[in-house]
Amino acid sequence: MPKDAAVEEFARLVRELKARDGRSYEALGRRLSVSASTLHRYCSGATVPEEFAVVDRLALLCGADEGERRALETAWTEADRARRRAVPPAPSPAPVPVPSAPEPEPGPEPEPSAPEPSPEPEPTPTAPEAPRRLPSLPAPLLVTAAVVLVVLALAAALLGRPSRTPSAPTTAPTSSSPSPEKEQPLPFTWTIGSQLWQGDCGHTYLVDRAPRAVAPPPVTADARAWAGAHGAVHGGETLVRVTVQGRSPSTAVVLHALHVRVVGRAAPPPWDAYRMGEGCGGAVTPRHFAVDLDRPRPLARPVDGHDASGAESRTIPAVSFPYKVTASDPEELLVSARTAGCDCRWYLELEWSSGDRSGTVRITDGGKPFRTSGIAGRPAYAYDTVEGRWITAAESGQSG
Repeated sequence: MPKDAAVEEFARLVRELKARDGRSYEALGRRLSVSASTLHRYCSGATVPEEFAVVDRLALLCGADEGERRALETAWTEADRARRRAVPPAPSPAPVPVPSAPEPEPGPEPEPSAPEPSPEPEPTPTAPEAPRRLPSLPAPLLVTAAVVLVVLALAAALLGRPSRTPSAPTTAPTSSSPSPEKEQPLPFTWTIGSQLWQGDCGHTYLVDRAPRAVAPPPVTADARAWAGAHGAVHGGETLVRVTVQGRSPSTAVVLHALHVRVVGRAAPPPWDAYRMGEGCGGAVTPRHFAVDLDRPRPLARPVDGHDASGAESRTIPAVSFPYKVTASDPEELLVSARTAGCDCRWYLELEWSSGDRSGTVRITDGGKPFRTSGIAGRPAYAYDTVEGRWITAAESGQSG
């Protein structure tokens, strides 16, 4: 299938950046926390990254100026739009036939009713009665009542006379306190990627659909659209990449700590597990923060990475907080959150400071908590590319 012109133009710009830098796919991939094969797919046009952040970091690493970065973002926007148009819609579940209700049997015809009796004649209206006259009061009582009324009227006139004391002003005093200032923007920006896969192919989703109603596995760049169309939940593990970049080229922002907040725990849903790939591990395991969501108070623990792409494997040492970021020196934090027996909803909190300012920013999945659910005991399926259908783990020769 021929590539879209927008995708080819974007891939050309990425290839030019990589050629200018001169480093290998493995070396650049380590700096970007992506595999060499993923970066190669960006350069060949086989895949368009889901977010521009990873491409922007590549441009910074390769020394692109502001104009080149803007041109690259425009090309990525057009290529991403073309990619989204090419994503096939998820098949809708087959309709279940509903048996039609039997027609009611005809009942016996109603018997002829007896003739209705003729209406009785209305009674002739009678003339209304004349109003009754109230008995007249004796004259002495009328005089007494008149005197009482006159006395009450004089008293009301005397009591209702206005006072000469000046009244207090009715206008409320205005407040002299100044209006609150507008909240200052954060001295940094942050973006996330929450549909990441181990080695760009190893991931499991829980989906509340039968295999025939589930579309084939997407490429990694289309994972968000696929998961959204199927209402999928991360199975067993959620990978979250947080990219933090300062706004100022000179004033650094210090990142002090990353906290995990679990806001909901429930039993995992009884859905089927769909594996996006089997046996496709990558040569580079980036350093990351491991989170055990099954603990009462989960912590983000730094873990070493591993690089087996060269002749000799080497360890990528984990780096603990604090970190420093500027406009030209962003930082990427990779979080791996796992659970075995919980349907967990959680988010992250990042502590920061810059000059005389400090605070905590909440990191969520588009305003909602991240969600990770255990997959133990769930029916597991893998996709058979030869037959073009989902098959069970036993059929595919996979277990666990």
